[in-house]
Amino acid sequence: MRITLLAAALTLPLFVAAPLYAAGSGNDTAPKPTQTSKDCKGVRVWDETKQRCVKPKESRLDDGQLYEAVRELAYAGRYKDAQGVLDAMSDQSDDRVLTYRGFTARKLGHVDVAMAFYQQALDANPDNLLARSYMGQGLVAQGDSVAALAQLREINARGGAGTWAATSLRTAIETGVTYNY
Repeated sequence: MRITLLAAALTLPLFVAAPLYAAGSGNDTAPKPTQTSKDCKGVRVWDETKQRCVKPKESRLDDGQLYEAVRELAYAGRYKDAQGVLDAMSDQSDDRVLTYRGFTARKLGHVDVAMAFYQQALDANPDNLLARSYMGQGLVAQGDSVAALAQLREINARGGAGTWAATSLRTAIETGVTYNY
């Protein structure tokens, strides 16, 4: 059955000329370390204005900057710290917040909780390709390649063929290896 799934995944359209995008970012690289991940300990972010590490709610960072800090901390494997930064974001129902709540929960071993957050993110925004990719990667980790393949098909159908979301999920289906960002 795994060979059949692999063959099906390999026949899905994938436009290799498109750049691979790191999930949730506007470029093809993982988040670059900043003072937030290099210098700040615990649930702290670097506040450029204050020139020091501060609690996220005490920072002058907007939600976009906090989101980038979440990505950076998650990439560094600091999932609990990333969750603390998520807590400071103003709109807790934002599909980006829900997606990274799912991601960090999954990486901390709380797969059922993660799947609930991914579903909430998709309920808020069915075109959230990142949530679909992370959900699919979680399904791969659970051994459910059929459901993961369904998420890959949804990503492609929603215009995501060739994106980081599609490529990372496709790779996870093929290899069983998932991503940390």
